[in-house]
Amino acid sequence: MNPILLVMTTATYRARAFVDAAARSGIPIVVGSDREPALGSLWPERFLGLDFDDVAKSVRRVEAFASAWPIAGVVAAEDDGVVLAAAIARRLGLRHAAPVAVARARDKRLMREALQRAGVPSPWFLSASADEDAAELAHEVEYPCVLKPPALSMSRGVLRANTPAEFAEAFPRVVQIMRDAGIGDPEVLVEGYVPGAEVAVEGLLTDGRLRVLAVFDKPDEMAGPTFEETLYVTPTRLDAETCRRVEAVTSDMCRALGLDHGPVHAELRVNDGGIWPIEIAPRSIGGLCSLALRFRGGVSLEQLLLRHAAGEDVGDWEREPAASGVLMIPIPRGGILHAVHGVEAAREVPGVDEVRVTIPMGHAIVPLPEGHRYLGFIFARAERAAGAESALREAHGRLSFDIHTE
Repeated sequence: MNPILLVMTTATYRARAFVDAAARSGIPIVVGSDREPALGSLWPERFLGLDFDDVAKSVRRVEAFASAWPIAGVVAAEDDGVVLAAAIARRLGLRHAAPVAVARARDKRLMREALQRAGVPSPWFLSASADEDAAELAHEVEYPCVLKPPALSMSRGVLRANTPAEFAEAFPRVVQIMRDAGIGDPEVLVEGYVPGAEVAVEGLLTDGRLRVLAVFDKPDEMAGPTFEETLYVTPTRLDAETCRRVEAVTSDMCRALGLDHGPVHAELRVNDGGIWPIEIAPRSIGGLCSLALRFRGGVSLEQLLLRHAAGEDVGDWEREPAASGVLMIPIPRGGILHAVHGVEAAREVPGVDEVRVTIPMGHAIVPLPEGHRYLGFIFARAERAAGAESALREAHGRLSFDIHTE
């Protein structure tokens, strides 16, 4: 069997999950990363150094590599690799969403424009350059509205404004967040705030057909001014008809953007006016959150993705019947993280599978909207979704954080 090229930076949370999945599945992988391991030269068929900022150069390198060691498929572990993965797949003639479709999904303005053209329900929106007069623009938009960077993820830089004064304050803040992220010519996407319950859809596309792997509820209200994600719990508690409509709108989003093959992760809001797309990413669920998903026989999401990329039929693999969830531990305030107390007590909560603190002690931590990391993750399983949610909340309540702000 030819290997799957796994495209990921060294910053990813998911390296271990994919490597373990490959070992369990018997699927060989090649790791294409922004930093080649020190001993990578001893196994040139397993590691490939790539420049994520120079797609054309990296595509040429992979093409040369594949002439010696043919590749069966390409999977991006996180957002930062999806554009490169799509370009590589296109050059090698492998099944994958087209680069132009991936680019549309990665840019929230392009996504909104594509949804609008296709007639998919969407709030009003406009794009403003960084040098716009925020005070003047504030009197030209409707309220409440949301300001966001078109190309950042994890709700980084996303702010709600309810008044012109809040808009004028939020606009330069969003611009600065983009500049700090290395975006040289930032634009701000402004769109109407959509109220309602938010859900996340984890899906897998095969030749244009969407298979929904899970629908997650987000039980915590996300009404702003920031939009930090905390709880994900599945199965959803939406009724069957609403769930069907969520899946239909997700499928409509994929068609509108031209996404037709590979994993997708969509965020939608549900209210009395219908089902409203918030965004969609051409990759699977981020961070360590995939550990909240398990399929029959103990198969992980990463195993499913590798098998799909290898061309296997994974249509019969259903999610395990138990409810499950993940709590992304939010950063309560900025400073230097000195200690996390109560981890063992949190692990003792019935239903809790694991508590992982992922930021090392002594490191600086920054809350949203400027930050883009979580303190860690808590995972739980129960017979019903309410039980998983309760276990996650109780475990989080047992944690305390020693953060020095000086």
